[in-house]
Amino acid sequence: MGWQRKWAKLASLKIESGGGGGEGRTVVVGGGGGGWLGRGRVQRKRTPTSSMQRRVGGGGDGEMEEEEEEEEAPTHLNTSTCGHFLVISTDKLCAKYTGEGVHGNDVGAIQGNRPAPCRRLLYYFEMTVKDRGFKGCTTIGFTDDHFRNSRQPGWEPNTYGYHGDDGKLYHGQGKADSFGPTFSTGDTVGAGINYGAQEIFFTKNGKLVGGTFNDVKTPLYPTIGLHSPNEKVEVNFGQRPFAYDVEAQLKKERERRRKAVENVPLSPSVNHSIVRSYLLHFGYHDTLAAFDAANGGSFPPMLFTPHEYGNGTLDNDMFALDQRKMLRRLVRDGNVDGVFAKLREWYPQQLQQQQEHCSNIIFLLHCQKFIELVKLGMLEAAVTYARTELAPFFGSSPDQDLHLQDCLALLAYERPHETPMAYLLHFGYSELVADAINAFVLSTNPSLPASGKSPQSGLEKLLQQLTACLAEKRVLNGGQGEVFSLHRILQGGKEGGW
Repeated sequence: MGWQRKWAKLASLKIESGGGGGEGRTVVVGGGGGGWLGRGRVQRKRTPTSSMQRRVGGGGDGEMEEEEEEEEAPTHLNTSTCGHFLVISTDKLCAKYTGEGVHGNDVGAIQGNRPAPCRRLLYYFEMTVKDRGFKGCTTIGFTDDHFRNSRQPGWEPNTYGYHGDDGKLYHGQGKADSFGPTFSTGDTVGAGINYGAQEIFFTKNGKLVGGTFNDVKTPLYPTIGLHSPNEKVEVNFGQRPFAYDVEAQLKKERERRRKAVENVPLSPSVNHSIVRSYLLHFGYHDTLAAFDAANGGSFPPMLFTPHEYGNGTLDNDMFALDQRKMLRRLVRDGNVDGVFAKLREWYPQQLQQQQEHCSNIIFLLHCQKFIELVKLGMLEAAVTYARTELAPFFGSSPDQDLHLQDCLALLAYERPHETPMAYLLHFGYSELVADAINAFVLSTNPSLPASGKSPQSGLEKLLQQLTACLAEKRVLNGGQGEVFSLHRILQGGKEGGW
């Protein structure tokens, strides 16, 4: 490994010997004064599925889902806005009523320190009655920004309250409905918002009492109210396990949604056409032939005419099918030089334009060539290739810089297959590169409209439509409900806004 200390200047790589998969060498690639540094276990917040990796196969605009920051949930009672007749414990989780409770405006109400987070499927909190006091006028519910803390939840517009003394549910001035059982000392009651169903629901001692209202206007604050001497309660914002099984309700709600989707009837020929158009679009020629053979003519090879399908989309997917098949095979075989050769032979003018603009296609192919050299253990050749072909891309875009960081970090390890950058060495990653090349070839089709967008498969359009519809539904819902994440769903995540 004597070559490891050869490189030390700008636009160079310096590799210092290190340990195994965990503690690596130091890799420096320079194009300017400071260069770039990646060391050992590269620590950053993003996952190995970097933004560039998620964009690689982008047959469209290169868009990717933006993950919204997680909302902060209430953690304690807001003592800065509490009623005049309350004493709050030092941990801000217990409240005791000290008034006489003889007038309608001497209630002691207090909100949580934050509104209930609304970018989720459910929100829930609980209250345990430590002492019912003289009349047991304890209340749990939700209130808005304009709520007066001298009133009970449910007595004002856009507030909701489940009252312990009569078991009634209050919503707005003079609106009270028979709802559930009363609650007293030792009982634990809960209040929640089901944003998907637009419903406020309440529980008692771990069992669902019921839900009501279907037009929830946020923001709403978790709120408790006390209104007779010596009443004392303790709230639980999730700092300890709830008496009610919220996870079971979440699961039930997701199951309800899943069944609603699965119960939508679809003709088998529709599914067949979606799969077939996908295979055709991405150039899986052999798989397409096997798929058609397996179906044995049970379904028509084309469900729609090109005109019905949308300006000849199916014909466009047939464009250069054999060439796209060969390019995909070359990428799978690790023959990046062969890919460059075929692109120069078949698309010389378009390739020249891509090279002049340092496009993502050229960038990804050079990265793949570097990765193939690392796979073969040809580290000196990889270093040389990085100096000549990858260094010019530094500073071109934040995405490319992050991707280069991952690629070059492979040199920092004795066993790169055991590192966070191992995804670059997997078959799935080379398939993403092949997808990008496939999209490039399809974009050269002279019959395509000059929209500037790469063509997309029918499946991609369906998924985009799904994402757009669910985003629009959430907007119409006042921004409430779980944020839909197609990426999380496809990765098998149980939370994805489905």
